[in-house]
Amino acid sequence: MARVLIVDDSPSQLMGMRRIVEKLGHEILTAEDGAQGVEVAKREIPDLILMDVVMPNLNGFQATRSISKEPTTAHIPVILVTTKDQETDKVWGMRQGAKAYLTKPVNEAALIKLVNELLPG
Repeated sequence: MARVLIVDDSPSQLMGMRRIVEKLGHEILTAEDGAQGVEVAKREIPDLILMDVVMPNLNGFQATRSISKEPTTAHIPVILVTTKDQETDKVWGMRQGAKAYLTKPVNEAALIKLVNELLPG
């Protein structure tokens, strides 16, 4: 069982992703904005992070960059999960250190495939 951090300011989106990932048997950690996401990532060292982009305080691009540059969290794969569907957004997200990019509404099969591919082990 892996530990997956889900960072999203929308309670309904958070619950939807939580339901999908819990079905795979993983433990869930949550954060409601990018700043809290970075804090939880540093404290808990999850195995994988699902990160929204459009959030208050610190957006998902900024949070992903912070996590990928921090030596203690740089190894954690980040999947950006966002409504931002432009190719430039995807390119920018990957440049910030994300390992994958999914657009909302989340396709359950696509999310499961990425979670399984990116989790260590």
